Amino acid sequence: MTPAFQPNFLGFDCRGCGAFVPRESPAPVCPSCGRPLVARYDLERVRATVDRASLERFGHDLWRYAFALPFDPARVTARLGEGGTPLLRLPRLAAGLSLPELRLKQEAANPTQSFKARGLALAVAGAEALGRRAIALPSAGNAGSAAAAYASAAGMRCRIVIPEDTPAIFVTEQRALGAEVKLVPGTISDAGRALGPWAPAAEWWNVATFREPFRLEGKKTLGYEIAEQMGWRLPDFIFYPTGGGTGLVGMGRAFAELETLGWIQGRTRFVAVQAAGCAPVVRAWESGASRITPWENAATDASGLRVPGPFADELILETLRASGGLAVAVTEQEIRNAMYRLAAECGLFASPEGAATLAALERLREDGTVGGSDRVVIFDTASGLKYPEVWSRVLAEHAGDRP
Repeated sequence: MTPAFQPNFLGFDCRGCGAFVPRESPAPVCPSCGRPLVARYDLERVRATVDRASLERFGHDLWRYAFALPFDPARVTARLGEGGTPLLRLPRLAAGLSLPELRLKQEAANPTQSFKARGLALAVAGAEALGRRAIALPSAGNAGSAAAAYASAAGMRCRIVIPEDTPAIFVTEQRALGAEVKLVPGTISDAGRALGPWAPAAEWWNVATFREPFRLEGKKTLGYEIAEQMGWRLPDFIFYPTGGGTGLVGMGRAFAELETLGWIQGRTRFVAVQAAGCAPVVRAWESGASRITPWENAATDASGLRVPGPFADELILETLRASGGLAVAVTEQEIRNAMYRLAAECGLFASPEGAATLAALERLREDGTVGGSDRVVIFDTASGLKYPEVWSRVLAEHAGDRP
C-alpha cells in the first residue's frame, strides 16, 4: 500500500524565493534556492467541505486533521497512534505561579514517548509516496527513535547518526527497532556532516529537520490539537523548546491555516525556549538579526536543544516575530529544578527539554511579561525515562527536599 496524496494538498511553496513545486515531483528542498519547502492546501475547499464540529468522526490521532495533511490516512502503512495527546491542567503548579489558566501539552504519550513521532510519521509516509525504501537522519536522540519505529512499521531501512554522548537508552531503542546507528564526536551538526558519506542521497532519503517537506506537516498538528482542545480560542502564550524549530514553525502555520478557515479566535505569542549553553535563536532574536549564527561549543543536558545552527533559521525567526513572541535561554540548574518541580507538584516525569519551558515561564512570570490572567501552554516533549543520567543529578540535588 502506497500513500496517496489527498485532494486538498496542492504542492509546495518556498518561503525563501517564492518558487512553487508541484506535489507530483517534490524536491526535498527548494530546487531554486535550497531553502525549506512548506505545503500548500486548498483551504477554500476545506472551508466548504469540512465542519470543525464534525471532527469526532475522523478519530483521535493526528490524522483527525487529514484535510490539512498531504496524505489519505487510509493509504498510510505506518500508523502507530501518533498525536491526540492530552492538554493537562496543573492545579498545584498553577496555584504556585498564580496562573489559573496554565496547561501542559503532554507529548510523552506519543509512540517512542516523544513528540518526534508526529513529524516522522509524515516523513516516512512521504518517503513511501515517493517510492523510497530507505531513510536516514542525524539525531540528538528522540527523532532517531521515532524514525526507526516508523521505518520498521513501513518495512524500510533506516540509518541514524547521533552524537557519541547521547544517552545510551536511545542507541538501544534505535537498534532494537532495526536501525543502523553510528555514533560520532560532537553535536547534531557534526552528525549531519557524517551522514552524507554513510547514507548517500541516491539510496537514502534524508528525513532530517527541514531537509524534506513532510515532517513539518506532522508537527503542525500540535497547533490544530491545542486550538481544538482550548475550544478554538488560542492561548496567550505557548512556550516551546526550540532546537531545530519544526514544531514552532509548524504551529505558526497551523494557526495561519485555521485563521484562514475562520475557526479560531485570538492570537498567541510564541516563546522559543533554549538552553543557555546552546542558544543561537535567542542570540539572533535579541540582536534583531534575520539569520542565525551557529553556536560554538554547544553544551546542555537537554540534548534536543543542542542544535548549534538550525537549518530553518529564517522561518523560526519569522514565526517568532510574526506572533509578537520572544526567545529565552535558561540555565542547566533552572532546567533541573523545573524537572523536579514537575515531578513533585504535577506527577510528571519530564524530559529536560520539556522542563525548560517551565523554567522559562517562571522567569517571565516573575518579571511580569506573563500576567496572572494569561492563558499559557507549556510542553513536555518526551518522557524522562529517556534521561536517566540527568534525573540522577536532579534527585541528588534535591535529596531531602520532601518530608
